[in-house]
Amino acid sequence: MNERIVRLADAKATQHLGIELGKSLTAGSVLLLTGDLGSGKTTLVQGLAQGMGIEDSIVSPTFTIINEYSKARLPLYHLDLYRLNPAEVDDLQLESYWLGLETELGIVAIEWAERLSHLPSNYIQIELTYDPIEGRIAKISTIERI
Repeated sequence: MNERIVRLADAKATQHLGIELGKSLTAGSVLLLTGDLGSGKTTLVQGLAQGMGIEDSIVSPTFTIINEYSKARLPLYHLDLYRLNPAEVDDLQLESYWLGLETELGIVAIEWAERLSHLPSNYIQIELTYDPIEGRIAKISTIERI
């Protein structure tokens, strides 16, 4: 496991982190995003999309669960599991997104990823926290399981 801490002064810095990720991630990359409401998960995904060349407006799919964006260098699959319990998440068979079974392999960004009971074999976990004094903090962990 590789881990680093990034201090993010404001929402713009959070978006910039997403832009850099969007420029560098490859097909099959999975981002598992955790953090309280308002910690910057959607802001990060907005930057991710911008870095990938997506021009669509990016909003959290809290009610639609999944938003798919295909007009970019890679498809982006943006999921939000906030309203679901783990059994409902299991029923969605989300692994089909990161395995490229029914969709083109792209980048998968999952908000409220702690609701997943089945994890991909390799992923980047980004835990976002907000401190009123220090601002946002991103703990980025790269997980590679055999």
